[in-house]
Amino acid sequence: MVHVNIFDTTLRDGEQSPGVNLNQLEKLEIARQLERFGVNIMEAGFPASSQGDFEAVRAIARTIKNSSVTGLARATKSDIDIAWDALKDAAEPRLHVFIATSPIHMQYKLMKKPEEVVQTAVDMVKYARKNFPQVEWSAEDASRSDLDFLVQIITKVIDAGATVINLPDTVGYTTPAEYGRMFRYIRENVPNIHKVALSCHCHDDLGMAVANSLAAIENGVTQVEGTINGIGERAGNAALEEFAVALNIRQDFYPYTTDLVLKEIKRTSDLVSRFTGMKVPGNKAVVGKNAFAHESGIHQDGVLKNTLTYEIITPELVGVGSNDLVLGKHSGRHAFKDKIEQMGFELEQDKLNEAFQSFKSLTDKKKEVTDEDLFTILTDIQTSGFDVKKYELVAFQVQYASANLPTATVALTTPDGEKVETARTGSGSVEALFNTLDALIKEEIHLTDYSLSSVGRGRDALAEANVKLTVNGVNVSGRGSAQDVLEASGKAFINAVNRVFFNQKVGVKEPAAL
Repeated sequence: MVHVNIFDTTLRDGEQSPGVNLNQLEKLEIARQLERFGVNIMEAGFPASSQGDFEAVRAIARTIKNSSVTGLARATKSDIDIAWDALKDAAEPRLHVFIATSPIHMQYKLMKKPEEVVQTAVDMVKYARKNFPQVEWSAEDASRSDLDFLVQIITKVIDAGATVINLPDTVGYTTPAEYGRMFRYIRENVPNIHKVALSCHCHDDLGMAVANSLAAIENGVTQVEGTINGIGERAGNAALEEFAVALNIRQDFYPYTTDLVLKEIKRTSDLVSRFTGMKVPGNKAVVGKNAFAHESGIHQDGVLKNTLTYEIITPELVGVGSNDLVLGKHSGRHAFKDKIEQMGFELEQDKLNEAFQSFKSLTDKKKEVTDEDLFTILTDIQTSGFDVKKYELVAFQVQYASANLPTATVALTTPDGEKVETARTGSGSVEALFNTLDALIKEEIHLTDYSLSSVGRGRDALAEANVKLTVNGVNVSGRGSAQDVLEASGKAFINAVNRVFFNQKVGVKEPAAL
């Protein structure tokens, strides 16, 4: 059995998904969960892109102890210096430095000759190794690069000190046979390839990211890069949960192991989905809500007789459990604390008190408080409290009748501490609420997307709303949860607007692709 390291880039490549903007507390919570999930390396961000990314990477590097934390850098000394500043306190700091190697990228993006690209790559790897014990070098757009040029540049960056060589399928162009053949060619023709680990990084533009990653490990790759739920640029990256479960279920075909704790898959997926606002499709492999559902009578009959007839993955394998009652209105603080510790949350005393009060408030309105309810409460509490000026919802009221135009009245406090109030109409209750909020908020706002879903089941389930806005020309997303769908919607709208203040404080992110 060959061991494969898992390199998670949810916090870097995943966050580059359109409309996704995570704050530092959200990134920290995801990083802790990735550590519980068992990833070997987590790419915490791109430190040189903004002050916010720098601070988040530094906080994660100082927090995570059981995974190696890495940051992305372009092949420039300034990027590498900033990355070292952010990562130097990590238990095992490493750098991920990249440069494009395909003819189209070298000519039109870098505007460099091949020999110049080779020299830059060598110089920057040497420079990075002065501080970083582990340096991963990536050939951006490797799958569309000339193989003999790849052999040349890889040989030289290994001599310069690279410890991992990553050959990404940056635009999701290649096929499993082609991708496997590329790695085989590199292994057979790079004389010093035995000195490094080989890594793959696949995008899903043609729907083959996981298949390409599997082809890569069949051809000598010992590190696989991807994201939770397959999120990322354009159509996203290889979904790590799909890759891991494929190895587990098809051990007869894939003699490879990882350190991933498969029962943490569902929780990790839910956390990333909640914070990014990117809902998991019902038919998504492994973590979709229909992954273990059977509607066909023939299927249902077979599963009742023997689950293996139509169910090759058990729900328990990936951490999908029952939605049973976990705590009630008579549960005390000690039972509550024990429960949240079992769920893997570590809350400081003030946040524990706040969470307990939110739980008690929920038990007054909801008969059954489930793990999903607690998860929503705890993630909201754990990631609240940006140190920025913001709008706050004081009160609202919506009047609706089938024969009348819906009207919303809202009271807000502004970033300056002023209390403002007004009313507006709309063609529906949500539109009336959003129109009123828009009228009270000074920023220029355009709503680009809105979605509403329930947390758990039943008529008393919590509602979770997600919105995407442009605020003063900046794309932001926001989320909110409450038992009332209108309250959840209003919270999501304000949450998105407040993120603009946070973004202004920490600087604007500049995406980097691999």
